[in-house]
Amino acid sequence: MKYRNPIPTVDIIIETEKGIVLIKRKNPPPGWAIPGGFIDYGESAEQAAYREAREETGLEVKDLRQFHTYSAPDRDPRHHTISVVFIARAKGEPEAGDDAQDIGIFTRENLPEQIAFDHRKILEDYFEKRY
Repeated sequence: MKYRNPIPTVDIIIETEKGIVLIKRKNPPPGWAIPGGFIDYGESAEQAAYREAREETGLEVKDLRQFHTYSAPDRDPRHHTISVVFIARAKGEPEAGDDAQDIGIFTRENLPEQIAFDHRKILEDYFEKRY
């Protein structure tokens, strides 16, 4: 019997003085996204969040705290993932790295039109609970 289990991931809403950091994806699915990625074997969700934030934005985040878990089977068109979403803070200018084609800082008022995965829903939840 072959098991098909959901894949654990993390996403990190990185708060800066100017807004939150989003990356424009290099790889499908296209669009802007909250920085994040797959949890490596032997790595905790928190360790993955720090690593992914650094790899995708060049930022060292602090005050990492868990926000919510998203697990809808269709949240990622490639496969069933479960994402532990964190909120963290960072200072400095983010730089696109890893699989980021571009990077930007956004507020609730100027979110990009094309947002990948279920990240618009995550951001709506974040802004609703945050303000």
